[in-house]
Amino acid sequence: MANLKKRRKPIKRLNDAMKRRTMIACGIIALLFVLLIGRLIYFSIFKNGIYKRQVLSQQNYSSETLPYKRGDILDRDGNTLATSQKMYTLVLEPKNILRSEEVQKSTIDALHKYMKLDEDKLLKFIKRHKDSYYSVYREELSYSQIADLKDFIASDKAENVSGIVFNEKYKRRYPNQSLASQVIGFVSDGTIGTGGIEQYYNSTLSGVDGRKYKYLNEELEQDSSIVEPENGKTVVTTIDSNIQKLAENQLSKFEKKYGSKGSSILVMNPNNGEIYAMANSTSYNLESPRDDKNLLKKYSQSQVNKMSEKEKTKAFNEIWKNPIVSNAFEPGSTYKPFTVAAGLEEGILKGNETYYCDGYQKVGPHTIHCSHRSGHGLITLSQSISLSCNDALMQIAAKEGKNVFARYQKNFNFGNKTGIDLPGEAQTASLLHDAKDMTAADLATSSFGQSFNCSMIQMGSAFCSLINGGNYYKPHVVKQLRSSNGEVVSNIEPTLVKQTISKETSDKLRKYMKETVDSGTGTKAKMKDYTAGGKTGTAQKIPRSAGTYIVSFCGFAPVENPQVLVYVVIDEIQRDSQTNTGLAVEIAKKVLEGSLKELNVAKSSKK
Repeated sequence: MANLKKRRKPIKRLNDAMKRRTMIACGIIALLFVLLIGRLIYFSIFKNGIYKRQVLSQQNYSSETLPYKRGDILDRDGNTLATSQKMYTLVLEPKNILRSEEVQKSTIDALHKYMKLDEDKLLKFIKRHKDSYYSVYREELSYSQIADLKDFIASDKAENVSGIVFNEKYKRRYPNQSLASQVIGFVSDGTIGTGGIEQYYNSTLSGVDGRKYKYLNEELEQDSSIVEPENGKTVVTTIDSNIQKLAENQLSKFEKKYGSKGSSILVMNPNNGEIYAMANSTSYNLESPRDDKNLLKKYSQSQVNKMSEKEKTKAFNEIWKNPIVSNAFEPGSTYKPFTVAAGLEEGILKGNETYYCDGYQKVGPHTIHCSHRSGHGLITLSQSISLSCNDALMQIAAKEGKNVFARYQKNFNFGNKTGIDLPGEAQTASLLHDAKDMTAADLATSSFGQSFNCSMIQMGSAFCSLINGGNYYKPHVVKQLRSSNGEVVSNIEPTLVKQTISKETSDKLRKYMKETVDSGTGTKAKMKDYTAGGKTGTAQKIPRSAGTYIVSFCGFAPVENPQVLVYVVIDEIQRDSQTNTGLAVEIAKKVLEGSLKELNVAKSSKK
């Protein structure tokens, strides 16, 4: 039985070598565990910020543009000519709105209650754009239209309202619509000035958009930061809104009664180059500059209907430009005082000269007629201006010679741009005769304002120096820049460019031109309370054979100390004689009277 018992295997004991290996293995494991704990502590404490930033850097940031406000344009008295109104776009997020019945109902109820939006239309819109996170529902909303809903959303009661966003933008507004349209200009695409001050001062009126950023902060919570927009500067103009309205009303009345190819009025301060008004018969609505109705100021409805899009674009550009600055024409007899000024300044004329006008002058092979075909007879130097005698002016110019005549033309800045702060100024230097190229006939016809061109702003600026003592000022339509909060950034001071003639010569010319109003071709400019002076103009257009004319009058008051200059130009009168300068004189008188009263100019003490 004992032999049948199984033998037990002897138990193997750990020898010293095995014990050492076991202890080493355990030690290594313990060491690795300690190292692991250390690394965890290291990353959680010392490297925590780095890895948080790495996590944040992988998140989706969102940003929203905060539009700047374009600067206002004001008249000289602070009245608004152009401003920017904040408008809102209602954007819906259908995907978020439809995430639950409760959110859907609460959101649609809120839109209906606070914005009076149709519930059925809202629901159809949301379902039609069910996969969208951005769907524009309504544009150009005023603050008053959204204020109640914005307040509600910001309250605790709007817990279940979701998916409503209001994007902001500014829309350019022109409170007076067409007033001074070619001076102001308008804005295209929200930021691009087109024509007038909007274009010339575009960088000044423009600002810089701001930005609102949404992101996860270090606590992994949604946060936001805002870079505020920088608004554009406010431009204060030299324009007087009341004088501008007066000038435009006079043109409107004239066009209704007589009609013309185009008529314009320039009103200036002769003592510093400031522009009080620029009125044109082709004004347009600044609120809707591309509306076909604007074209009816220049074209008939049938003409507009036949225009292609390319032709319409060209026609709009003609309407938008400022003819006072951009159009050049032969000035006619309004230039005569400049011819006389050159002779007086050079000592060629003394003031006591007389001339015999027989109705024409023979200049080489040419016979050049006076405006008074039968002749004026024997007249004085002052009468050469007041009666507008071409014959006498040709005799004066011949005595001066082409070198003196051409030098004074350039001295009065004819042929050069004035540098007015408006776009599109006409360059007429190529149309002015140099002395070396001037023929005897050129000299004769140039003496009374034919055979060369100028713009209204060139004539107006030069004429101011004739009557203000000889000071030629750079014309300008802006007098001050302000920050968006109303602080003055800079004042634009008058720029004296040159001395054209002496005060003595200027004083004589004012007396001669007062005679024009007292007893000459401009008697319709006589006023009850103010002395006035001026010069009429009649220019036959090219081709001469067409028998078409531009008439004009450049007038000023008071004679003893001129405060206002008014220049009226009418191109091809339609329902009266095209040579009837009296119509231009009548308009100028009314604008002069109204402007003097508007500016509170003291009445003349003597006639």
